[in-house]
Amino acid sequence: MTRSTTVLPGAPALPAGPGDVPLHRLEVPSPTALPFAVGSFEEVGPLSRWDRPHRHTFYEIVHVRAGSGTHAVDLARWPVEPPQLAVILPGQVHHWEGGQGPEGSLVLFTDDFLVDHPGDRELLRELGAHCRYGLDAGQDRSIGGLIAELAAEYRQRAPGHESVLRSLLHVLIVRAARLPCRTGQGREPRAHGRTAAVAEAFAELITRPGAAGRTVRECADRLGVSPGYLTQAVRAATGRPPGRLLIEARVYQAQQMLTHTELTVRQVAARTGFDDPAYFGRFFRRETGSSPGAFRKHHSRHHQSLEAPSAPA
Repeated sequence: MTRSTTVLPGAPALPAGPGDVPLHRLEVPSPTALPFAVGSFEEVGPLSRWDRPHRHTFYEIVHVRAGSGTHAVDLARWPVEPPQLAVILPGQVHHWEGGQGPEGSLVLFTDDFLVDHPGDRELLRELGAHCRYGLDAGQDRSIGGLIAELAAEYRQRAPGHESVLRSLLHVLIVRAARLPCRTGQGREPRAHGRTAAVAEAFAELITRPGAAGRTVRECADRLGVSPGYLTQAVRAATGRPPGRLLIEARVYQAQQMLTHTELTVRQVAARTGFDDPAYFGRFFRRETGSSPGAFRKHHSRHHQSLEAPSAPA
């Protein structure tokens, strides 16, 4: 049976309604195929270099070995400076701009493919938070060699190839996680056991559509724990209280809509849980230092792959 995050060849991207960007699912050759793919930009297809904002339901690890231009991920814009590694998480909005376009390899896989190594989800979140990593010559050879092995196993499909692919992907993720963070900051503290599971569930919950505006108590109720335990778990995993992360998630969702959609400020306010657009404006200015209108003017792109707003500003 085809997983919800995979589609057969020729299936279109999920339709984008007002306030949404196109959502791509991983294409697989048959209903029983693995939710995994690896290959060059040419082998993966023209959408691998798409210059319009879009999202994925899957993870994408990109090893860039040549090319120029800009890689836009959410609100950040990174110059293409090979060799480098980029990790795009499910739900992140990204596209490629200008220059000669990237050359290299991509590894695509859904959350289902991590079943043998569930701890890799945390490493991928950390990698996606930093997004781009410059590689020295040795790191470039190591990453390139692992991806070449993945590609060979994927093409040959010899007996046992599924377990080999999962194992090689695990090694790739662990090796990538050892790359120095460009911010110079250390890793966040890690939790274990049930505490880590609750923190992970909270991190996933606050990224869902409609999560904006929820309180810590409401999140705790949805996760089946007390507000105190949720606070303890999230602090152990991230070093920060869940209330602060909820605010940041709310701001982030508003920034995404202001940057990548043509929704009015009033519509953005409503979608992030604010009944009063004026209060939303004060909240947004307090958190970002600029008004919603000024933020949009500075960050929005000229080409939009979205529907026009249905109501006047």
